[in-house]
Amino acid sequence: MKKERNEIHVRVTPEERQQIRDCMEAAGVKNLNAYMKKMAIDGYIIKLDLSDVKEVVRLMRINSNNLNQYAKKANETGSIYLCDIEQLRTQQEGIWTSIKDILERLANIK
Repeated sequence: MKKERNEIHVRVTPEERQQIRDCMEAAGVKNLNAYMKKMAIDGYIIKLDLSDVKEVVRLMRINSNNLNQYAKKANETGSIYLCDIEQLRTQQEGIWTSIKDILERLANIK
């Protein structure tokens, strides 16, 4: 079943159009239709800086790779060093601390 679509037309000056484009760019939105719908319905858009999330994901990849290397070594030789395991545990704890901090900040966004 096809959804019924209705159009809403809004007239703006060239300056207002540029302001809308600037706001879209600041919010990281490229689709004018999506931006206008979101603003008309909710009245705001929250742009999150997720660079810290990307960094945590990068650290998780590194730590996972290290863990895989230690597991491979343990399977091949039957032994691993306690200091290697301790280093992995410390790295993992640091990553979890970062994740908890990020989640706490996200939970406090209003």
